Amino acid sequence: MPATRTSKKKTPANKKPREMEAEEQLLGSGEVAAVGSSHEPQLPPENEADQDVPMEEEPSAASTSQTTLTMEERKAKMAELKQRRAASHKANRASLVEESAKAQISARDAARLEKQRKLAEMLRTKADAEEKGEPDAVERAKNWEWTIEENDNWEKKLARKARRADFQFHDDAHAARKRYKKDLDLIKPDLVAYNRQKELAMGLVPGSLTGFNPNDQMIPTAAEQQQAAENLYRDANTLIYGDNKPSEEQIDRVVSKLNRDTEKKAKFSRKRTNEETGDITYINEQNRVFNKKIGRYYDKYTAELRANFERGTAL
Repeated sequence: MPATRTSKKKTPANKKPREMEAEEQLLGSGEVAAVGSSHEPQLPPENEADQDVPMEEEPSAASTSQTTLTMEERKAKMAELKQRRAASHKANRASLVEESAKAQISARDAARLEKQRKLAEMLRTKADAEEKGEPDAVERAKNWEWTIEENDNWEKKLARKARRADFQFHDDAHAARKRYKKDLDLIKPDLVAYNRQKELAMGLVPGSLTGFNPNDQMIPTAAEQQQAAENLYRDANTLIYGDNKPSEEQIDRVVSKLNRDTEKKAKFSRKRTNEETGDITYINEQNRVFNKKIGRYYDKYTAELRANFERGTAL
C-alpha cells in the first residue's frame, strides 16, 4: 500500500493535556444529556390537567302549548282582511285615475288653466271691491306690492322702450346716438380700477375708495398725483394720447361684441309694415289678407295662367 501522510493536530501551547481531557469529558456529558432530554415524554401543564370540561345542558322537557282560534274569531279575521283589500283596491284605483288625468294635461293646458285661475281671482276681487264701493282698491292693493325704486325703474324702462320704438331713419346722428345708447346697456364698467386711479389722482391713501390697502403701497407724491390727474381727467387741451394699453379681457369683450352684432345682423328679419314685395293686388288691408289666403291654396294651379297674362299670350 502506498504510504500515506498523516498530519497531527497541533494543540495550543497555553493548554495542558489534563485540561484538554477535562474539557472532552464535559462536552461528552453535555451531548448525552441533550440526547436523553430529547427522548423524555412531555407532560401536560398542571393548569391544563386541572381544567374542568364544561357539561352540556340538558334540554328542558317543558312543551309549549299552542292556542287555537275559534270559528267566530276566524270569521272576524277574514272580514278584516277583506275590508283591507277593498280599501287598498279603492286607493289604487283613485291613484291610477289621478295619474291618468295628469298625463293628459300638457304644459300648455296647465299654463292656460293657471292664467284662467288668475283672471278669475282678479275678477272676483274687482267684483268685491265694487260691491264695497271702492273700485280703485284693487289697483291700490296691487301697487302696494312694489317699492318706489322699483316703480321708478319700471317707468324709466317703459319710457326708454317708447323712445326706441321709433324704427324710422331720421339722420345719421340720430342713428348713431340710438346705437350708442344700446351699446351702453352692455357695458360693465370696472369700478375697482377706476377707484384706484381716482385715489391716485386725488392723493388719497390706497384703499380709501376700494377698501384694499396693501402694505407695499405708499401715499403718492405731488408729481405722481398731478400725472394721475392729467391721465384720469383729460380734456381737449391735453397732450397725452395713445398711452392706454387694454388688457386681454377687454380685447376679448370687444371681439365678442362685434361677433354678436354680426350674428344679430345676419339673423335680422323684422317685418316692415306697408312694404309688400311684388305687385299690389289689394285695395285695403282686409282685401290683402283675403288675397293671401286664396293664393295659399290656388297659386300653384294658376301660376301658368298668371304668367301668360304677364307675357300677353293668354287666350
